[in-house]
Amino acid sequence: QEQLVESGGGLVQAGDSLRLSCAASGLLFSNYGMGWFRQAPGKEREFVAGISWRGGDTYYADVVKGRSTISRDNAKNTVYLQMNSLKPEDTAVYYCAASISGSGSSRAKYNYWGQGTQVTVSS
Repeated sequence: QEQLVESGGGLVQAGDSLRLSCAASGLLFSNYGMGWFRQAPGKEREFVAGISWRGGDTYYADVVKGRSTISRDNAKNTVYLQMNSLKPEDTAVYYCAASISGSGSSRAKYNYWGQGTQVTVSS
């Protein structure tokens, strides 16, 4: 059974850094593009970053560009999201997702989703 499990969230102060991890199981990880999305209370789930199946292409939402780095380790079936200079507006539940048809910003592109990890940034 396909499963994505996020970790690494927590409560931090503005300006701090966090690294989120997403471990995949039950799927051939290296065949999937991967993405990170986030959802704040009362808001729609939004794209944060994406990475191609080999890791050669990465994509970022404007709100995190320059502050975040997505990467993957296919040997460990894991995708990461390094977030720096965190802001209170980054507070959200962060989800990773897997897409057999490449990576991108559209939620419809993704086949499997994790349960999410909470990131809270205090001012």
